[in-house]
Amino acid sequence: MNHTQQLQNGLAEMGLSLTEDQQNKLIQYVELLKKWNKTYNLTALRDESLMISHHLLDSLTLLPYIEGAQTMLDVGSGGGQPGIPTAICRPDLKITLLDANTKKTSFLQQAVIELGLDNVRVISGRVEAVQDFQADVITSRAFAELADFVNWTAQLLKDGGYWAAMKGVFPQEEIDRLPDFATVDKVEEIHVPQLNAERHMVIMRKK
Repeated sequence: MNHTQQLQNGLAEMGLSLTEDQQNKLIQYVELLKKWNKTYNLTALRDESLMISHHLLDSLTLLPYIEGAQTMLDVGSGGGQPGIPTAICRPDLKITLLDANTKKTSFLQQAVIELGLDNVRVISGRVEAVQDFQADVITSRAFAELADFVNWTAQLLKDGGYWAAMKGVFPQEEIDRLPDFATVDKVEEIHVPQLNAERHMVIMRKK
């Protein structure tokens, strides 16, 4: 099965309808990841068919959780998940990608240019490097423990906003260690097509 077909099957299973242009950009993003991976080590995955499920479909499970958002911060964006696939599908959403690794932010900058993503800006540095900005949603995938994630980014969350942390197995121990100011709104199990692994979305708010 070719990658376009694999992507289309996954999108259909997830109930997502994307334009042909958006699908092409998602495939183009995987091509860029593959190309830059040789020198920059952006992902441990070398198998392109796994990239479709692990990097694209996995990232796109975020979409139903950010429907009303206008601004999003993706912390520890790495190779751009979930921020770049999200940006392709939500051109109206202003997205900031943050990573402390300059090699990774170099790749992100290049991907934003090549994919023509006017709604994305890339910041290189730690969370403290982000000034004068607050987001409706702050997201991360496989970035840090929940307590660290909310502690580091609390000042960047808009009033009434929320955190959306993408996790593997149900993170009960991490939830138990959350600081007093953060409360769990919901934890939902997520099914990612073609991916045989547990996934959970943790939505948190300030008390």
